[in-house]
Order: sequence, then C-alpha cells, then structure tokens
Amino acid sequence: MFMKGFIFGMMSFLVTGAQCEVTEVLTEVGSQAVLPCKCSPLQCSTSLIIWSKDKGGTIWRKERSGLQYWGSSFVGKAGARVQCPHAQFDKGNCNLHINTVTESDGGLYTCKVLYGNKFEENQVWLRVVQVSISPSAPVWGDDVSITCRVNPWPTEASVSWMLNNRQYKARNRIFSNGKQSFVKEIVTEKVLGNWTCVIDIKKEWQFTTALFVRGIIKPPKDNTMVYAAVGSAVTLPCVFSAGLSPKTTSWEKVGVGKPIDLNISNRPSFSPWDQSLIINEVELKDQGKYRCAGTINEKRLTRTMQLVVAKIVQATRKGFVMLTCQLTDISQDIEYEWVPAKYNLNGPLSVGQIQKGQTFVMEEKWDEVTCRYYGNQGLLGNVTFHNQVMSAQSKEQSKERSHNTGTIVGLSFLLLILLLVLAQMFKNYQRRKRIFQYPALETIVHTISNEREEKERRTQTKKVTTPQEEFY
Repeated sequence: MFMKGFIFGMMSFLVTGAQCEVTEVLTEVGSQAVLPCKCSPLQCSTSLIIWSKDKGGTIWRKERSGLQYWGSSFVGKAGARVQCPHAQFDKGNCNLHINTVTESDGGLYTCKVLYGNKFEENQVWLRVVQVSISPSAPVWGDDVSITCRVNPWPTEASVSWMLNNRQYKARNRIFSNGKQSFVKEIVTEKVLGNWTCVIDIKKEWQFTTALFVRGIIKPPKDNTMVYAAVGSAVTLPCVFSAGLSPKTTSWEKVGVGKPIDLNISNRPSFSPWDQSLIINEVELKDQGKYRCAGTINEKRLTRTMQLVVAKIVQATRKGFVMLTCQLTDISQDIEYEWVPAKYNLNGPLSVGQIQKGQTFVMEEKWDEVTCRYYGNQGLLGNVTFHNQVMSAQSKEQSKERSHNTGTIVGLSFLLLILLLVLAQMFKNYQRRKRIFQYPALETIVHTISNEREEKERRTQTKKVTTPQEEFY
C-alpha cells in the first residue's frame, strides 16, 4: 500500500493538468451522502479513480482494468457502504455514494482521476448533521434541549434556528461550544412544533426535527372554544397522552371555585388517560370557563376551555315572528345560516332555501328551522327551533288518536262480554233441550230439586233457633 501510494504521488507530481475544487456536502445521520467528482465522459471507464479520506486512507479505488477495492473501515457484515456506480461514468460523474451515514463519516474526502498523463482532483467536505431533542418526549413544564450537532463543525459558517418556519429570536437561549449549537427551553405551547437548524456555508442547509410533548393532548391548547346548544349533551375534552395515567384529576368551573364531582354518568370511558367531562343536558348557566387538572411526575398539568352555549330567541315584531341565533361568547368571527324544514305526515322531509344572517323571519309553513354557526375553522355547531303552531297541532292530533284508541278498546271489551253471555245462554238452552226429551227424568230432577231446597230451609231454621233455647 505504501509503495502504491508513493508511486501515485510521484505520478501526480509529474503529470500535468491537475485541478482542485472544494465542495461542501451536508447530510443527516442515517441518510445517504453523494460526494461529487467530475471526470472525462470518454475516459472514466478506463481511468484510475481513487477516493480517499483525510487521515483515513483509501476508501475506494478502481483500476484501469475495472477491478475495485474498498477500505476496511467502510466494509461491514452487511457489505460495503460505499460505491461508485458505473452507470454514471458515461455522464462524466465519479460520484461516491455512502449509505447509512454515521457521525464518524464526516471529514475531508479527495477524489483523484488519472488518465494518460493528466489527472483531476476534487475535494469534498462531508459534514454530518444530527438534530436531536433531549428528553425525546418531555412532559409539559420540563426543561428541554434542542441540539444541532455537526461533524466536523463549520468554523466559518453561521448557524441559526427556526421554529415552525419562523426565525427563533430568543438569542439568550441559544448556545454553542464549537461542536454543536443548542437551544434550552421550557416545554410550553409556544415551543411545540418543528425546530430547524439553519447552516449557511456558501449556500443554506436546513435540518428539521419535531418537538412532541406528553401531557394533555386534547384540547391541544388553553382557552379552546367548545360549542353546544341548550338542551343538548356536550363533552369537555381532557385527554392525556396514551399510556400516561395521572395520579389525581379534577375539574372546576373557573370563577365559581367549587370542584365538579366526577362520577360514572359524566365520564365518557374508563380509560385512565381520558378524563373528559360530559354534561348530559346543557343549560344556559353552564356557559363559562372550565379547568381540567392532573398530576404527572409530581407536576400539575392543567388545561382550560370555554363552553359557549347557543340558543334561539323568539320575538314578535309587526306581526312577524323573528328568530335570533345567540351565542354566549362571540369573541370569534361568527357567520350564521338558517335551514328551514317542513315535515309531512305522509311524506318525506322538505328543506327550504338556506338564508344568511343572525336573524330569521319564521313562517307558519315551516315546522322547524336550524341555525348553523361558523368560525374561522369551519362549522362550530347548530341549534334548532321548533314551530309552536306545529307543536300544538301535533298535541291535538295526539290527543285525538289517544281518545280514539280508548273508544276502540272499550267497545272491544263490551263486545267480548256480550259474546260470553250469548255463549252461556246457548249452553243453557242446549241443556234444557236435552232434558225435555225425557219427561220422567224431568219429574225426577224437579222432585230432587224441591227436596234439596226444603232441606236447606230446615237447616237454616235450626241454626237460628238453637242459640235461643240454650239461653233459656
């Protein structure tokens, strides 16, 4: 190896036409790096090509005959991690491909192409970048570090940070030690999202990682609006990260100061990380701010939300029934639309033309009308008004149907009794008819009947006189 290197060095010294270009390549740990190197398209296949690493020796070489050699540092159990595809030679490329890049792969690489008495040389700085978060899944309120590590560190480059595609301006929280740049923060809503390390070396390179947090994930932020109509059921969400079971949980209505008693009827599930609250029938007084709290790793996590209650107010003006859709909180930009509907007793539901605006003129032909309200994020909820005229007619029809049902039941009962009486009379008639066929038997039956009646009278007379005789 020494002799081959010495001979190649002497040839490099003797030949003419040498060129040297330095290129910067930045890539992430675990990805593929492509180190560029140019050669003559007509002579690449028959040229001697050597890729070497500073202080690492030769890592790949192709002889003029086509034989290839790999450095031991880039060959493992899975095979060689470096290759120079022959298919790219026709395009004048001797690019070196390094698969599954590790942090130690960073450094200065040299590509030498020798053909005839000429050679070309290209140098490439491969800088391996790793953006990480520690701890990887922090809990709300934890200290967290976002680190951008580069090997080798670009001393003449500038490194900055972006959060959710916006420049991170807290300079007093950015630190550097010559090998890495890192940000120290406390996990709050403001620091969640995508952190991007921006490295400027001749051109700009960006590497991003996402900061996730364990804790209350639903709702994702404080002061979330939850909408519900009067009389409907609503769920106030309080869901922790899966597998994260709070030791103690509580609900309270902000401003009231009295905790809400949680029981099975107002819990949506038995999951320990779902501590949501169900209000089975919303009333106007339920509107307001609520707070859910739970203890994780001796830290108290909280989330607040605003319950907005919707209702329809009815008013009569100049003979018209005016309906107004009202929300207990209109801090957001709200748009309203009305959907009138007609219910036919013997037909399908018919829907009228949708109208915009917060108020609606109710006509008797409509059985109900629904107010839908929208915000910036889309449909927020709806509330329905039922026409009282229709309700009264329905009650009368219901009473009429109930009265008719009672009448039918009564007549059926009387008819049943009449049938039973007629059946008994018919049976008696048949019995007497059979007896009259035998006159002697009729006389015997009559005599026995008279004797039975006489005997019964004597028995009753004896029972009455006996106590008086004992008295005297």
